[in-house]
Amino acid sequence: MLKAVLVTIHVIACLLLIVFILLHAGRGGGLSDMFGGSAPSTLGGSTVVEKNLDRLTVVTGVVTFITSMALVFVFNQI
Repeated sequence: MLKAVLVTIHVIACLLLIVFILLHAGRGGGLSDMFGGSAPSTLGGSTVVEKNLDRLTVVTGVVTFITSMALVFVFNQI
């Protein structure tokens, strides 16, 4: 039961991490340009949406790392 829950959480976290990374800005505008906010931001060069996307990406990355380590320990117990 624990293995199934960990694998499910891990797969969801990995998929979310892929989506969040793809939403980040490349050389162009990124997420803010996608929704029509092409005007430059005056608050440090980053919009609130981009800062929140950064936070979500970091949290999802940490969850992915933790579930990866947990899966290693769970599947190596014989």
